[in-house]
Amino acid sequence: MKSTFYDLTINIMMRMIAGKRYYSCEDEEVTERDKEEGKRFRDILYDTVSLGGEKTILVDFIPFFRWIGFEGIERRVVKLKEKREAFFQELIEQRRGFLIETGIDSNISGENERDGVRKKMTMIDVLLLLQQNEPHYYADQMIHGLMGVLLSAVTDTSAGTTEWAMSLLLNNPPVLKKAQAEIDIQVGQERLMNESDLAKLPYLHAIIVETLRLYPAGPLLVPHESSADCVIGGYHIPRGTMLLVNLWAIQNDPKLWDEPNKFKPERFEGIEGGNRDGFMLMPFGTGRRGCPGEGLAMRLVGLALGSLIQCFEWDRLNGEEMVDMTEGTGLALPRAQPLEAKCRPRANMPSLLAQIV
Repeated sequence: MKSTFYDLTINIMMRMIAGKRYYSCEDEEVTERDKEEGKRFRDILYDTVSLGGEKTILVDFIPFFRWIGFEGIERRVVKLKEKREAFFQELIEQRRGFLIETGIDSNISGENERDGVRKKMTMIDVLLLLQQNEPHYYADQMIHGLMGVLLSAVTDTSAGTTEWAMSLLLNNPPVLKKAQAEIDIQVGQERLMNESDLAKLPYLHAIIVETLRLYPAGPLLVPHESSADCVIGGYHIPRGTMLLVNLWAIQNDPKLWDEPNKFKPERFEGIEGGNRDGFMLMPFGTGRRGCPGEGLAMRLVGLALGSLIQCFEWDRLNGEEMVDMTEGTGLALPRAQPLEAKCRPRANMPSLLAQIV
């Protein structure tokens, strides 16, 4: 399931960023150039993931490790960055050519005959149009950085959250049935659910929030730095100290949560936005330094998970044997073993599914 969720997330992000689809594409009209481009992109992603482990993080956070044998990792990171930057620049030049070819680059508003083209504009297109008025701010290098952040911050975290959510649902069939019933009532079985339906599915939202409570994609959040001397829990923290928030411990604290180790989406029913008092729950951080991709991630996971629940009946691979919920190593809290499950289309879904094949 993880590889499928990952491919889905990558495709969604690349369609948004550059209008590309690089995974599981069987379209006969795909050119050899596009296939080669897709292979390069997948190789870059594979190298990024393989270098994104704890050793790389240790080098970044603890410079001492540079002196005891991790220099090779740094050299590989530099080479990977060069490959990634060259690839991103090619995508930018392709979209720049598209804007020139369509004439949108000369006028970004008010021409109805271009509406059809404008609807197909990507994130790169929008940034290139903004670049015309503010070339120093919207430089190509800034666009590179934004593309890299979106791909690295959204894809693996969203895919991992969806995998954990499915794992929890397979181990809790009554919750799965309740979510399925909610979708049948609010969406029906005559059409596939879409993004606008998410606001009408509070129980599905509660399932995602409860998953993020138990298995946050960033259990230590991102590093912060104290801007001034302060005292926290009786400890003096000097200005400039790197600070890590143990979010997992907060969200699994029995002093704050009733039966914290149990999967209970009902604890978030009736709570606006799934929020809790104070800082008990903050899987995306909080305040002005909170994750800017929260809205995108919640929609992406919600639509993917909701569609799977609406369209298929799900069973554990080994019948009555529970899904193993062991956590793997790494700072992103992955599963130790990729999730495998059995599914079959629900009775009246084959005709709907045939429309998207």
